[in-house]
Amino acid sequence: MEMKLKDILKNIKTLSQVGDDTVEVSSIEFDSRKVTKGSVFVAINGVAVDGHKYIYKAIELGASAIVYQNKEAVENFNDADVSFVQVDDSKEALGLMASNFYDNPSSKLKLVGVTGTNGKTTIATQLYTLFGLLGYKTGLFSTIKIMAGEEEIVSTHTTPDPVTLNKYLNQMLDSGVTHCFMEVSSHGVDQRRIAGLEFTGGAFTNITRDHLDYHNTFREYLNVKKRFFDELPKLAFAISNSDDKNGFVMLQNTKATKLTYSMKSVSDYKVKLIESHFNGMLLKIADKEIWTKLIGKFNAYNLLAIYAVAIELGEDTDEVLTAISKLENVTGRFDHFLSSTGVITVIDYAHTPDALKNVLETINDIRTGNEKLITVVGCGGDRDKGKRPEMARISCELSNKVVLTSDNPRTEKPEDIIADMEAGVPGEYYNKTVSITDREQGIKSACQEANAGDIILIAGKGHETYQDVMGVKHDFDDFEKAKTILTLLKK
Repeated sequence: MEMKLKDILKNIKTLSQVGDDTVEVSSIEFDSRKVTKGSVFVAINGVAVDGHKYIYKAIELGASAIVYQNKEAVENFNDADVSFVQVDDSKEALGLMASNFYDNPSSKLKLVGVTGTNGKTTIATQLYTLFGLLGYKTGLFSTIKIMAGEEEIVSTHTTPDPVTLNKYLNQMLDSGVTHCFMEVSSHGVDQRRIAGLEFTGGAFTNITRDHLDYHNTFREYLNVKKRFFDELPKLAFAISNSDDKNGFVMLQNTKATKLTYSMKSVSDYKVKLIESHFNGMLLKIADKEIWTKLIGKFNAYNLLAIYAVAIELGEDTDEVLTAISKLENVTGRFDHFLSSTGVITVIDYAHTPDALKNVLETINDIRTGNEKLITVVGCGGDRDKGKRPEMARISCELSNKVVLTSDNPRTEKPEDIIADMEAGVPGEYYNKTVSITDREQGIKSACQEANAGDIILIAGKGHETYQDVMGVKHDFDDFEKAKTILTLLKK
């Protein structure tokens, strides 16, 4: 696949341009290691690396053009065979260039973005499944995986880079996909990964403390999320959870059609939770009762958002509700099983204070009160340290027994992370809290403590099948570990 440089630069404001803009470009790269003959290299000021430092390497590898932001980075280059284009924002330019290179695939299907702190994966994945049940070919970008037609790709980022996004959107079109659902992360918005994409609509779930290792303040995090809605086109729809105190903030400046959903407040779409059990919930949506296999108040909100998006995309109410009743749990989101020893084990990706609280409250709402609730929880290394004591405190307040352990330590010492968590344990809860650095041993301790009828929550990693320790990913699956341990304990 080749395209002239001038066509790739369509609708991009350039500050200066030197060289031939009719040169044929074979690929767009922002990682100099991937440059080949005929590539255009886009130099980006990244979080950890400044791509302008690798312009010379890109030229050595055969780049036919360089798109850059910092003028001083190219002052010593005089290569007549290479075109140089200066832009105001190279991250923004990369998104627009990628869309142009793949002939703007997002404009040729219905693309819906889902953003918020918690619930993105469930909503995007369930929308993907729902529209499949309604007879459409669908695509998905999620934390867990990308579904591009028949191809399944393991995700490395919640929202991929612009070249990857447009590559797979184009692949989806080639395979007949008509609807695509995408998790839109705050990193993805801030780093302009979604620049150039045309969204049919967007949905907001909720916003609580998260990613403050990246965003300096909660206000900054909020404003980045809001930017997604600010940039939606006039013909799009914007659906927001009005029960979240910042739900209306998201809609303040959007040009899109403003819609709300809720369980408590006045809104365009409403849900009522009638019954909740470990095998599902009875909900009332659009004055109709439906049974769903999903569990918990937070999933009632998720399903209502799914319903609202489907209706705004023109689907029939009865058909949508019927399809919703067929949806299964998303991997690692309130996954649960009953062991042969009679212990109920719940695996959940909850890695923020609010998500952890939601899962624990859901379990407490369902349980009779006689059984023990044992929580195994850790916090990720190299991430927001401020949420560590809060997560420990919430675990202690809502559980009978708590095991503080490792999550993905990354480059931090597990003992240091656990010490941060221990600081949040109130004195009256010391006797029901234990710290075990090794995650497998922590899970084993919880399993040994549990009797028939008791409930174990293993929080933090959910769908992940690895543990990241000092940059090395070791095989580790909470679900499989718990099942194996409980099976061996029976013997």
